[in-house]
Amino acid sequence: MEHKDIYKLIGKNIKKYRKIKKITQEQLAIKANLSYGFIKNLEAKNVYATISIETLAIIADCLDVKLIQLLEDSEN
Repeated sequence: MEHKDIYKLIGKNIKKYRKIKKITQEQLAIKANLSYGFIKNLEAKNVYATISIETLAIIADCLDVKLIQLLEDSEN
């Protein structure tokens, strides 16, 4: 996996678990104390945003999933 692809995977997984939780990007942003634009960019397929492990852990906590779940490729 190329390093750029990890951002796509993280974004895809955030979106997947957010939709399972039935919350909007804005609601997730508020819950995680992040900007709506940041969440939107993370989920965008053409945007490569950097994200700290700490921030990723906060998002995972808000989505009630383990951090590793945001890094896993469920298609493989």
